[in-house]
Amino acid sequence: MVTLLVAICFISFLLVKNSPIDPIQAYIGADMLKVSPEQRAKITEYWGLDQPVMMQFYHWGSAVLSGDMGTSMIYRRPVMEVIGERFTNSLALMLSAWVLSGVIGFVMGIIAAMKKGSWIDRLIKWYCFTLASTPTFWMGLLVLIVFAVWLGWFPVGMGVPAGVLAEDVTLLDRIQHLILPALTLSIVGIANVALHTREKLIDVLASDYVLFARARGKQGMVLFWRHGLRNVALPAITLQFAGFSELFGGAVLAEQVFSYPGLGQATVEAGLRGDVPLLLGIVIFTTIFVFVGNLLADISYRVLDPRTREGRKV
Repeated sequence: MVTLLVAICFISFLLVKNSPIDPIQAYIGADMLKVSPEQRAKITEYWGLDQPVMMQFYHWGSAVLSGDMGTSMIYRRPVMEVIGERFTNSLALMLSAWVLSGVIGFVMGIIAAMKKGSWIDRLIKWYCFTLASTPTFWMGLLVLIVFAVWLGWFPVGMGVPAGVLAEDVTLLDRIQHLILPALTLSIVGIANVALHTREKLIDVLASDYVLFARARGKQGMVLFWRHGLRNVALPAITLQFAGFSELFGGAVLAEQVFSYPGLGQATVEAGLRGDVPLLLGIVIFTTIFVFVGNLLADISYRVLDPRTREGRKV
């Protein structure tokens, strides 16, 4: 993980430094014409942008190792404070979409495998193949038009109602603004889990021990529960945990479409406005987030499948 973090931070730092975006101009904004060259030079010196690139990376890395990720140039606040506030919103969105897509995809994959060759199987495959190639932002726009504009069932966007004080925002208000972004991510994320579960269960149902169980009179859900569930659950769990990176990537697009104040929207703003401390802080945070997802998948394997535990008799 340490090697991965260093490599990703270094590459991201170089990419940001070689981008055509001028961080000073993005920092000053519309008042750029009112700023004198001397003031611009002082701002550049204050943020350390007048030093060589490697020296900037060294100073930033030393500060990170001491627990200081710097100050955001956009929000004028500590990076960890901004990430903590935005991640709270993103966590609710990603967790809701992650659970829904995993459960629904797993159930759809099981149904498709148990009804192999039927119209239900063909319908589920068509649904999954269609959504597997559907961009998240396009699905978000479609959901927004149908459920928010045409039907008017949900708010058009944002994380809370506009013009309402923070202390007056209720939990129901937050849930209403969360539903459409979570629904968008769930719809797109179902395909991989459903198709993988279907193929795995079909292989399991064609195995010798399942044929022997059928010869003994077991069939239907009893057969699946005793001989198929664990074999298809482990790959599905691994795939779902490994999809943390795709989930965050989809959340970035969904949050932009719905103007949802999460970590994804902060990532886009930091990239477009050259906020290096915030962007690199988000890179570190999301890298650890994805790494933890893969680690949890490995741990779940050891818990659910005794065969993966070395030195133990099964």
